Amino acid sequence: MKKVVLIGSGGSGKSTLARQLGEKLKINVYHLDALFWKPNWVGVQRNEQEKVQNELVRNEEWIIDGNYGGTMEIRLNAADTIIFLDISRTICVYRAFKRMLIYRNTTRPDMGEGCEERFDLKFIKWIWNYPKTSRPEILNRLKQLPKDKQVIMLKSPKEVQLFLGKV
Repeated sequence: MKKVVLIGSGGSGKSTLARQLGEKLKINVYHLDALFWKPNWVGVQRNEQEKVQNELVRNEEWIIDGNYGGTMEIRLNAADTIIFLDISRTICVYRAFKRMLIYRNTTRPDMGEGCEERFDLKFIKWIWNYPKTSRPEILNRLKQLPKDKQVIMLKSPKEVQLFLGKV
């Protein structure tokens, strides 16, 4: 595990697991949200996202968390390990709502500077619909990966903790 991609719904625990893995493995962690959101929630153009990710994946070791489906192939192709946090939407919505309360009017550690946490109904709806809208596409992409890639699917917080204990 030297080149790790973490994907999953908002609130699934990608950033937390990325930090924990980074500490255990002594590998740099890159949060795509921190790289691709400018102050006041201004998104970075796709060509800049591609450029940044192409540079990141050239490194010998890395952990990258985030979805960004339009540029996911860059990470999937370069990774040796893909971790899909397939956590239930009720847990993800609860975590996202809790995170909104904890970081309200401040910037989360894994978010772009100047992007203050706020209640975002559109984001909550995206999380709720993730199992129907995004999950099938993710599963399809994972099935098409070469057999030399290690794909790890974690379906509950308990599975995540058991996985971390084995790392």
